[in-house]
Amino acid sequence: MAMKIGDKPFNDRVSSGIADTFMRGAVSSAQARLRSGRLNAAEELGNWEEWRQLGEEIRSHTIENLDYYLELLSENVAKRGGHVFFAETAEEANEYITEVVKKKEGKKVVKSKSMVTEEINMNGALEKAGCEVIESDLGEWILQVDDHDPPSHIVAPALHKNKEQIRDVFRNKLGYDKTEKPEELALFAREKLREEFLQADIGITGCNFAIAESGTISLVTNEGNARMVTTVPKTQITVMGMERIVPTWEEMEVLVSLLTRAAVGQKLTSYITALTGPKQEDDVDGPEEFHLVIVDNGRSKILGTAFQSILHCIRCAACINVCPVYRHVGGHSYGSIYPGPVGAVLSPLLGGYEEYKELPYASTLCAACTEACPVKIPLHEHLLKHRQEIVEREGKAPVFENLSMKAFSMGTASPAMYNIGSKLAPASLAAFTKDGSISKGPGPLKNWTDIREFPAPKKERFRDWYKKRSKEGDK
Repeated sequence: MAMKIGDKPFNDRVSSGIADTFMRGAVSSAQARLRSGRLNAAEELGNWEEWRQLGEEIRSHTIENLDYYLELLSENVAKRGGHVFFAETAEEANEYITEVVKKKEGKKVVKSKSMVTEEINMNGALEKAGCEVIESDLGEWILQVDDHDPPSHIVAPALHKNKEQIRDVFRNKLGYDKTEKPEELALFAREKLREEFLQADIGITGCNFAIAESGTISLVTNEGNARMVTTVPKTQITVMGMERIVPTWEEMEVLVSLLTRAAVGQKLTSYITALTGPKQEDDVDGPEEFHLVIVDNGRSKILGTAFQSILHCIRCAACINVCPVYRHVGGHSYGSIYPGPVGAVLSPLLGGYEEYKELPYASTLCAACTEACPVKIPLHEHLLKHRQEIVEREGKAPVFENLSMKAFSMGTASPAMYNIGSKLAPASLAAFTKDGSISKGPGPLKNWTDIREFPAPKKERFRDWYKKRSKEGDK
């Protein structure tokens, strides 16, 4: 599974995340900063809910007419001299990209940040074919230098590292000899990456939004690296998920305004780049050859289902930045390159319940994610729907959960059984009860009571209290 991170079981990943106190502190701090930025940007705009409603309408219309807009995009890219390839699977996408690189005799690829290329493991496919792939996004490059450490956040991939750790990575891997000052680290990275840009044969980008009416690819960055990737190499390949499309420039402007505010609290990021095909006669720079790879990889199977609105996602990570579960376990615990609430919904759809059946349960269902989403995806409702699917259709609910629900069903279906069970409960848990609470619970209560107390059942039941009160009232 290309999008999978690591081979450890879910509970082991969660335990590792909880035990990593630095990561938890870094994530909590970043969440607070990014959330505050989003709220301030929304307040400044004044009519944020109207913008959210408009964003939802744009995404809903586009996805409902996706076949039409994809065909229009393909036609307009071709009119400008570009090549379009529709890849049904990750393997097909990687095979096409690899063939393009081989035909151009490319030895070095420089790429900008792209979640979909992570999803299909494009880097691995190109490296297997003997090509060197260099990440140019600063966060992604740091992780690549650090033995291909996977990203832990959609927008800020190196969120789990501090400047001292980054300094040590540069020292150990690249011979860096200066301090952990951000300015010195950034200057060193800039000098190293500049060499890579100038030596690259192929440039590869992701796509924030493709504009169907003009065949344009738009990229949203804060570092300007995407512009270097798309202007210096002679061949450019853009890889996009099939849902990352808008009808016209007008809708693109609305969604970019939502994206930048929701992601990092900015009116606009430093660079909004729009690219329309290969270099034309009157262009100063740009690639001589352009390829657009449109990736399905399971997305078409989501169309027409109860989960269709997850395809509205614009990858702002606002849901991640408010999630209390993500705050405590970190991005790597999800075992997917898509972490947080959006990952808990999307990963099982793309990767299957066999790999990701635990993720829909990794949520408090507090709905903070739904409230934060700039295009109003009902994320917590999707998580509940996943749980229903896992139990009713897939039959993959944990064994203990099945037994517990059957026992509960039996106990509550019969008044006599319920009466006996409610009387026995206080006595059966008495050994674990202290001062009215259970702090070290047995069996399924253990995970709960490891981090919080569980209220012990009272000896006097409600029905006993009510009966006693009624008798006293009659006197």
